Amino acid sequence: MPTFKHFKHFKHLKYPTASLAGRTGLRLTSLVSACLALCSLATPAWSLDLRQAYDAAYDNDATIRAARAGAQSRRELLPQAQAQRLPNVSFSAGRNYNDLTSKTRNMLNQPVTQKNNYYSGNQTLSVRQPLYRPYLSALVRQAQAQVADADATLEHDEQSLVTRVGEAYFDALLAQDQQALVAAQKTTYRTQLDAAQKSLAAGSGTRTDIDEAQARLDMTLAQELEAQQNVEFTRHRLEVLTGQNVDRLAALDVQQFTPSAPMPASVEAWIERAEQTSPEMQALRAQMEAAQQEITKAQAGHKPTLDAIAQWARSSSDSVTSVKSRYDNKVLGLQLNVPLYAGGYVSSTVRQAVAAHERAREMLEATRLDLGVRVHREFRGMTEGVLRIQALEQAVRSGEQALRSNQKSFEAGIRTTLDVLNAVQQKTLAQRDLAQARYVYLVSYLRLQSLVGEDRQSSVAQVNRWLIAAD
Repeated sequence: MPTFKHFKHFKHLKYPTASLAGRTGLRLTSLVSACLALCSLATPAWSLDLRQAYDAAYDNDATIRAARAGAQSRRELLPQAQAQRLPNVSFSAGRNYNDLTSKTRNMLNQPVTQKNNYYSGNQTLSVRQPLYRPYLSALVRQAQAQVADADATLEHDEQSLVTRVGEAYFDALLAQDQQALVAAQKTTYRTQLDAAQKSLAAGSGTRTDIDEAQARLDMTLAQELEAQQNVEFTRHRLEVLTGQNVDRLAALDVQQFTPSAPMPASVEAWIERAEQTSPEMQALRAQMEAAQQEITKAQAGHKPTLDAIAQWARSSSDSVTSVKSRYDNKVLGLQLNVPLYAGGYVSSTVRQAVAAHERAREMLEATRLDLGVRVHREFRGMTEGVLRIQALEQAVRSGEQALRSNQKSFEAGIRTTLDVLNAVQQKTLAQRDLAQARYVYLVSYLRLQSLVGEDRQSSVAQVNRWLIAAD
């Protein structure tokens, strides 16, 4: 689905008919719109700003809840690994009923049959303490790396939530702006159509002026329906993220909004910072460390192990020669296990682990290079966004002045209706591009902060300060 990264595809549009949500959302059926309206009546709607939207998504988004559960699951790898280095205590007991029949011959070589019924039992308490097991030491270090990977991956997912909420939020705001622009354009076209009709009636106008104005108005009416559907779709997308019905959104305060280039002003500094602090890079470094410990674990298959063993056993009538006898046996000692030959299995696991480590290393390098590209893109999105916003603000002022001049010239009979309609269109396109540029800047800011692992709450709070609370 197109989002802010697809803004460049809207530059060729003659009318402001596209929005950030993409043309797929613009074709929602009236049935979906009716369902959304019924849902909004069923549960109370509420207004929110970006901070509230993020907090709600943090609590309600199924993707982030799944990520938190996954991280908690992987954190259990560490206590599981540590538990294997602690003493292993086991107890077993058994109680049996025995029906023994024995056939022998007596001194006269006559067959003799004896039957004996008795109970037998045993109880065993065993304690095993690993003393030297290289495999377990590597397993603990690997579990520590896997937990670090889980924490960094969760942080990356939570940083991604910031950008997902920001994109959805500003998608919805741009859809609202598009709808307002279409409504204003429709009002202007109606006014111009009425003026053209009056001019024709007075004998100073032409039928062509009326047809031009009517055609533009008809097109705007169609665009208005499309814009309304897009507003509903983008609003629904935000509601899915937050788990709440949304009635109003805090709009951008264009008077307080002061875009500025990122600091430091060097993209290389931002790339270096991202390589050090990015949750994505931290997760991959932890994965590489886990792969290194997998090699150590595999190599441990060639090494001996040493355990301390303590055992207490009690048995009664445990064999046919010890009927009605009881034995107590206490054992304390060491057990050494030396692997000699396993058919090449250990060597194969070592080669497999080495290959996995190489894969992790190459993935780290590929991600590092890709991260630099992404940081560079968002850095340019902010630096060039400042200049683009300034240029479009001037374009809007010029468009407004051009429209006023054309309207006055039309009233004086110097300009035609087509000139006025073109001026309206030029002004509307400039306003649309300006709104897009502002939202692109804000999303680039959120993405850049996310890529370098900046505090999520601080990033959201900074953008939220530029919004006007909804009434």
